[in-house]
Amino acid sequence: QNYLDNFWPDLKAAHELFDSIVQARRERESESQENHGKEYPEHLPVEVLEAGIKSGRYLQGALNVNKHRAQLEAFVRLQGAGSKDTG
Repeated sequence: QNYLDNFWPDLKAAHELFDSIVQARRERESESQENHGKEYPEHLPVEVLEAGIKSGRYLQGALNVNKHRAQLEAFVRLQGAGSKDTG
């Protein structure tokens, strides 16, 4: 902040970007405190997952991610579902 104020006081875009970064960090810290310092929520216990799979609430399968477009393309191949299964 001091650097921008001293050397680039009229560069509005840089000040707006800095303010945006500060706000994002505050929100992330707030979320982290709500999750007791954990960046991601914990996984469900195995018993809950197994019961959910049996009841049909959850599906079980293999996650496939496109290595060239990992942030855009992924799918889950369900267990027991495939063109090779003639049943």
